[in-house]
Amino acid sequence: MTDSPTLAIRRLTLTAFRNYESLRLETGAQLVALTGANGAGKTNILEAISLLAPGRGLRGVTFDELPRHGGSGGWAIAAEIEAEHGPVSLGTAWSGQPDAGEGGSRQVVIDGEVQRGSGALGDYMRLLWLTPAQDRLFAGPGSDRRRFLDRMVTAFDPEHAARITVFEKVMRERNLLLEETRPDAAWLSSLEAHMAEAAVAISAARLVGLEALQTHIGEGRETSSFPWAEVAVDGEIEALVAEKPAVQVEDEYRRILRDSRGLDRAAGRTLRGPHRSDLEVVHGPKRMAAGQCSTGEQKALLIGLVLAQARAVKAGVGVSPVLLLDEVAAHLDRARRKSLLEALAALGSQSWMTGTDAQLFEAMVETGVIFHVEDGRISQAMED
Repeated sequence: MTDSPTLAIRRLTLTAFRNYESLRLETGAQLVALTGANGAGKTNILEAISLLAPGRGLRGVTFDELPRHGGSGGWAIAAEIEAEHGPVSLGTAWSGQPDAGEGGSRQVVIDGEVQRGSGALGDYMRLLWLTPAQDRLFAGPGSDRRRFLDRMVTAFDPEHAARITVFEKVMRERNLLLEETRPDAAWLSSLEAHMAEAAVAISAARLVGLEALQTHIGEGRETSSFPWAEVAVDGEIEALVAEKPAVQVEDEYRRILRDSRGLDRAAGRTLRGPHRSDLEVVHGPKRMAAGQCSTGEQKALLIGLVLAQARAVKAGVGVSPVLLLDEVAAHLDRARRKSLLEALAALGSQSWMTGTDAQLFEAMVETGVIFHVEDGRISQAMED
């Protein structure tokens, strides 16, 4: 059994969130399994944890979809966490007031102090997750793989999410300006300069993150039960950043944006940039593009990537990220389930998993805790 994780949720409190009127869950365990029937509320707990990091969580929905049906219209999540430098209290809530604007009424509190936005959570909570919706990630649209890549990079570099937010905000402003009959050329140039600066920073972070990921994929190549992969980013700006100085790439992307104004105006969107990049993954042992592999092989590749990324984060910043693994064991045979639990224990991350059957997690009885979830209520299913 490993030492206690350096980043762990000790107490989680939910108020009027999804199907939970009120919930307080305490656990210091490294491995946490939530079991119960479909619809009991297992994934809702993982989603609540995911909202303790920047962004909209593992389902990516708007905040007005999260309040408990029949409640006041708002919700709240709080957690006591053990961080690298001691205990920290995190909280986030949404008031549900319609006049606050989209996302404007979400409040974030850290150790009792109200923050300016959810970005501050990234300094304390590092998360990686896998959900059933990602099972066909490699065969789906490039936008899904790009978001997956950016979440992995954000776990390593919390500022990455803020850079993407800035780029997307300025890009929307440029798109709106291009719709005007005679857009202000000086203002367009200013927006494009901001886009270029953010684009280069985003692309550079992706390349650094993938280099670290590939290194740690290599480290587990001979011992892991999950197939190793080769990863790369297919993107115009990333290719430039890999070959030229950042200042030169910024100048080049500004020229690209300037020369593309007519095409972008006709398309109603910006056609070139880091928002068009894609993550390429190859099944290493089979030398086959991940999208051409079987569903089971794709699932195994995803698990291997997340484990490698967790190792990369631990090596890079000294903290193992919290892992949220929704229905991760459902399609694994017994030997591979055991291998996954052993890998998680060796990693030292606090890992939250869900499944319909407690027997899926029988191998972790000595090293973790299993809870039973039913109709928005939770109880310990087995003694650890």
